[in-house]
This record gives sequence, C-alpha cells and structure tokens, in this order.
Amino acid sequence: MRKHLKRLFMALCLGASLAATAQTASPPPVRIALIESLSGAFANTGEAVFRNLVWATERVNARGGVTLAGGARKLLVERYDNKGQNEEALAALRSAIDDGVTIVAQGNSSAIAAVLIDAINKHNEREPNKRVIFLNYSAVDPILTNEKCSYWHFRFDAHADMRMAALMDVLKDDKALKSIYLFGQDYSFGQAVLREARRQLGVQRPDMQIVGDELHALGRVKDFIPYAAKIKASGAQAVLTGNWGNDLTLLIKAAKEVGYEGKFYTFYGNALGVPGALGDAGVGKVVAVADWFPNEPGAQSEAFYQSFRQRFPKPQDDYVHMRMQLMVEALAQSIDKAGSAEAGAVAAQLERSTVTFAGHQGTMRAVDHQFQQPLLVALMGKQGSPGVKFDVEGSGYGFRVIKTISPERAEQPSSCKMARP
Repeated sequence: MRKHLKRLFMALCLGASLAATAQTASPPPVRIALIESLSGAFANTGEAVFRNLVWATERVNARGGVTLAGGARKLLVERYDNKGQNEEALAALRSAIDDGVTIVAQGNSSAIAAVLIDAINKHNEREPNKRVIFLNYSAVDPILTNEKCSYWHFRFDAHADMRMAALMDVLKDDKALKSIYLFGQDYSFGQAVLREARRQLGVQRPDMQIVGDELHALGRVKDFIPYAAKIKASGAQAVLTGNWGNDLTLLIKAAKEVGYEGKFYTFYGNALGVPGALGDAGVGKVVAVADWFPNEPGAQSEAFYQSFRQRFPKPQDDYVHMRMQLMVEALAQSIDKAGSAEAGAVAAQLERSTVTFAGHQGTMRAVDHQFQQPLLVALMGKQGSPGVKFDVEGSGYGFRVIKTISPERAEQPSSCKMARP
C-alpha cells in the first residue's frame, strides 16, 4: 500500500513540476523561413542576407519581440537552402510550410521568386488555414509587382526599372560618355535590365552608341576573360550591368586583368568583392545604385552602420542592407497591429505599412505591394577622400553618394491587377 501511495505521490509531483515548467517556458517564436542560396556559386549572397535578417530580428527581440494575442513572442530566422535552383526552392517552401512557418523570405533570383509566388498563391487558395506571406528583399524583376503581382507577395527592394531610372539620372549627364556595352545574366531579371537599359537610353541618351548587348548563363561562367576581352575590343567607354554575386565579381576581375579602363554602371557594384578586385582602377569609374550606402551623410546612418560592424566585425561580412532592416521592422509592426502571425492578418496590415528606421522611411504601396523609398547613386573612391569615411570589406575603397532620388521621383507606374482574398 505504501509503495502504491509513494508512486502516486511521485507521479503527482512530476505532473506539478511539468505544469510549472510549461507555464514558465518561453512561448514558441514567430519563425521566418529564409529560402536562399546557402551553398554553391551564390552562397556568399545568401549568407549576407542571413546576417542582415538575424541582426534585424535580434534588434526586435531585444525590445521584447512582437506582441500577439497570447503575449510577446520572439522572431527567429530559419535557414532553408534552395541551392540556387527553382526545384530546390519549391522543396524548401514545402518543408517550411510542413514545419508550420507562415512567413517566407527570399530575394536572390527573380526566377526563384516567380515560382515561389505561383506556389504560394496556389497553396493559400488550397489551404486557407495554413496561408503564407512572401517577403522579397532583392528579387527585382518588374513583372513581380506588375503582371505577376500577388496579395501574398511584398517587395521591399526597388525593382529593376526604378534602379535603372536612378542610374540614368547620372548617366544622362555624363556627356563625355558616347559608347556603352550592355551585359547581363541570361534569366528574367538580367533580360529585364538590358531591355529597360535600351529603352531608357533611347529616351535619355539617343546619341549614345550601344556597341555590345550580351547575356551569359547565370552562375555557370567560371572564366569571364573572353567576355572582358570582347568588351575591351568593342571600344565601349562604359559597361552597364545588373550582374550580382560571383557573376559580377568575376566579371570585374576579368576586366581588370585584360586592362579594360572604362566605367561600370552597376546595380550591385558596391560590395561582395568588387571594390577590392578593381582597386585603384575602379576609383571614379564604378557607379552603383542602392537604397542606402555606408557613407550616406547623417548621424543616424553612421550609427546604424557602426552598430552593424560591431555585430559583424569581420571584413568579409561587411554587406549591410537598409531595406532588409526596414522589412523586418515593417513585419514586426504589422504583427503587433494584427495581434497575430496569421498570414492574412499580417498581410492586411503590411500592405499599408509605413516604417521609419535610422533616418530612413519607406511605405508599402497597397496597389501592387511595391515598397516606395529613396534611392541613392554613389561613385567608388578611396577611403579618406571627400565623402568616403567608410570603406567596404576592408578593401580601402568605399562609395561617395553623388545623387539622392526621392521616393516620389523613384516611383514607377504599375500594371498590377491584384486578386484579393
């Protein structure tokens, strides 16, 4: 009898202990599935995104996280490797949904973004109780917020036509420039860049001679020397390219190796090895467009950058994006207002969000879910020269802001005809 009573007493104690533990345990986090290239040719770009999102969520969590109906919850970024492939991205999406994730983030590859949008649209219609929203921080094919616009997709980067218009604001005034070579990656984004370059050059610089117009396989070229030699032989005074990641770094290295001395008008020439690859040869010759640069004037911008460098001090980790910080802030704000992490509730708040951080402000345009924010154009220079207090990646070279385009001027019309739930 005593033995039975003792077992009963121990069982009651264990039950009470487990109940107390459950009451004091932290509630599960709100998870964000990062579906990116975390291996292969573009792994460096995926890792750069991961650092940015982790830093942004750490900031939100440090102030208590997000507020749901049941109380405060932390944000957590979970990694899903798409290996740079559409099929792998779809498999990663299925895994994330099976894991119960309701927020997906991706951006490096507009082709992958397009298949994710289609898959999420179908999933949300098929399973309304397990809906997912898609946060896009760098897939910039204009079609994604035009013909392929989706209620569940939110783009926080300026699309390719917006970036091109900002570059053209500088290029059109470069009267000494008479010939240009258009060069890009052969997929939806790269094709869109060159198509818009031809259109805008025809409007802004009809006198400009396009001496080359070429696309190459995405992520497959290991030796860009033949391309660089062809660019040099064309006599082009400048190259305009939307290339990113390793495809841009290898192109820049090849251009230096063959002795090409022209300018580069780029979408992404401000980091990931480009300044270090060119060295002095790039000073005054590499132009880049972005939503923010480390040398943007202002105390808030400087404090923002220095805070990131304290968190990630290694030179090779020096690639910070303001738009990703604004994206996470907008997400946190929307969850707070919705009091829920359910996709439909968050989307309803997110599509009319306005967010301010580190002196920057942006607004989500409800008609197409295209974020509206300032754009900056900058020119490569030596660290310590006027306007270049900070270098990038320990290279000794940074970018001086030469033009700021207001959100109103950067804005482009949309052909989106959004189907709403």
